[in-house]
Amino acid sequence: MNITIFGGSAPKPNSPAYNDAHTLGKLLAERNHSVMTGGYIGTMEAVSRGASEAGGHVIGVTCEEIESWRDVKPNQWITDEWRYPTLKARLNALIEKCDAAYALPGGPGTLTEIMLMWNQLIIEAIPPAPLILIGSGWQNVLNQAFYTELGSYVAQKQRDLLQFAPDVQSAVKLLKS
Repeated sequence: MNITIFGGSAPKPNSPAYNDAHTLGKLLAERNHSVMTGGYIGTMEAVSRGASEAGGHVIGVTCEEIESWRDVKPNQWITDEWRYPTLKARLNALIEKCDAAYALPGGPGTLTEIMLMWNQLIIEAIPPAPLILIGSGWQNVLNQAFYTELGSYVAQKQRDLLQFAPDVQSAVKLLKS
């Protein structure tokens, strides 16, 4: 399976967030999954490194727009680079070409990735696929939508498209195959 991992660019090597992402990449590679990341730094690098060190296949989905905005290059752990001109095309590739997706902690970009994939699952623009959110942060954010006045806009069937896991080990156990 091709597994997309969304997550922030901020984690540095040896930080808890980086180590969690590294472990996720390793665990997925040990189960013979290919990992797909945004291909750059932080979570993307850590997942790529963990998968690569475990002998896994790593796909880095990169884009010219990111590199023109930020001085960053694809990380060294990528096996294959899928390069796109725009962020939109990059996001579409990460979502449309995966069999499942995980979201580690992150910022506005990660939230955008989660919401875009979730919405495409809701409207059946993409085939059904697990979307597993890791850590209490995403559950807290989405509980604000589910259990406030916004909740009437989010049907239970839509909520059920999301899965939550407290940590990477639990998240990997949620993936069937």
